[in-house]
Amino acid sequence: METAIRVQRKVTRPRADALRNRERIVTAAREMFVEFGPDVPLDEIARRAGVGNATVYRNFPDRDALVREVVCSVMDRTSEAAELALGETGDAFEALSRFVHAAADERISALCPMVSSTFDQHHPDLEAARRRIEDLTDRLMERAREAGQLRPDVGVGDIMIAVAQLSRPPAGTGCLSHDRFVHRHLQLFLDGLRAPARSELPGTAATMEDLRRA
Repeated sequence: METAIRVQRKVTRPRADALRNRERIVTAAREMFVEFGPDVPLDEIARRAGVGNATVYRNFPDRDALVREVVCSVMDRTSEAAELALGETGDAFEALSRFVHAAADERISALCPMVSSTFDQHHPDLEAARRRIEDLTDRLMERAREAGQLRPDVGVGDIMIAVAQLSRPPAGTGCLSHDRFVHRHLQLFLDGLRAPARSELPGTAATMEDLRRA
């Protein structure tokens, strides 16, 4: 019985090369989705990843499965950047700033429109990844707010809107040529978040629930 269990485990555990192929596919898909949009042919993704078409379909039975994996992987990487920022013991606002710039580098906003247009945005994997980012961002903001560095009239939604608007040129339109402006304009936005506030903002702080309803 014990031998049978060992054999079964050996069969079901993914091989290292299979995992590397999967990672290459996700990386290639992310790059091409950002550059050309969600309709890029899967054959082209396979070519950039350096794998055969059959390998792509063996890992992802359809386009929706691949898109979901790409979006979740980018959200997970963004959450890891937030966790690193939370682990810093220095200036709380600077930690928040570094996270915002890291989120822009992940180009998460270029992929978000694909969520509502290609598959169920309430998929458990997607919702779990989204909740993790929201919680970590809220904790970063609260720490800066408690330090008296972040103005009190902004919410997580305000951060996400800014990252989306400033780092998401239209796919397939030479968008990468705009990258040199992203961090400059994000820094202008971040300077406006510092306390004490120099003006009164119209409306109320944007929450993630506001964004979902919109």
